[in-house]
Amino acid sequence: MPDQKPKPIIIKRKAAGHGGHHGGAWKVAYADFVTGMMALFIVLWLMNSNAQVKEAVAGYFRDPAGTGKMAGTDKAGTDKTVEVSKDNMESLKHELEKAIKTLPKFQAMKDQISITVTSEGLRIELLETQAGMFFESGSPQATDLGVGLLRLLSGELGKLPNRVLIEGHTDAAPYAGNRGYSNWELSADRANQARQLMQASGLRAGQVFQVRGFADQQLRNVKAPNDPANRRISVIVQYQPGNSVPPGVKAGVAPAAAKAGAHG
Repeated sequence: MPDQKPKPIIIKRKAAGHGGHHGGAWKVAYADFVTGMMALFIVLWLMNSNAQVKEAVAGYFRDPAGTGKMAGTDKAGTDKTVEVSKDNMESLKHELEKAIKTLPKFQAMKDQISITVTSEGLRIELLETQAGMFFESGSPQATDLGVGLLRLLSGELGKLPNRVLIEGHTDAAPYAGNRGYSNWELSADRANQARQLMQASGLRAGQVFQVRGFADQQLRNVKAPNDPANRRISVIVQYQPGNSVPPGVKAGVAPAAAKAGAHG
């Protein structure tokens, strides 16, 4: 038999792991640092945010589950999640005024728009001129200016959870059109036309609570019943249930009533 040579012995040695420098302790410290920086930036952002954003954030921490009244709306992608109450209705008024000023023909319509805080909520009134500013004269058909303004309003109001009322009003002059069609039908049809435009442009389904036509029964300028400013559309942002009437506002009386003649 041939001589068998012994097989070589192979010894494998594993390099010992390096602790310290290649450990994971630094990752924990870095994560703590990043978390602290994020918290700092959030605080700085909140300090420069408006009252509505601060209220929304506070509402979240009071009710993280989102079951409270500050939980927001069902409209995705909006930047407003706070209901408009008696405390911040003035803020909404200023925001709407700022948005309306961006319309291309704002100068032509600025004297025909009235925004006031009333016992019902925020009342936005579109006052007509003799020739017809927002609706064709004697017709429920909205003009280009009316369509543009109603679309802008619906985009802003659709971000809110508050319910909306829409009213139509006429002056005291009898309707001179078709027989059987009166100021009652005209005021109701204009209010309904405004509803259709606004629901197609931003108001949520179910946000409009009422559409009302008053004909000439609630004149804005009682001393001049045929004043064109009596012909108007009113969009009312209601207070949320439980909100009381703001201080200084008498129930059923709009603050602008004393200035009715100024818009004639």
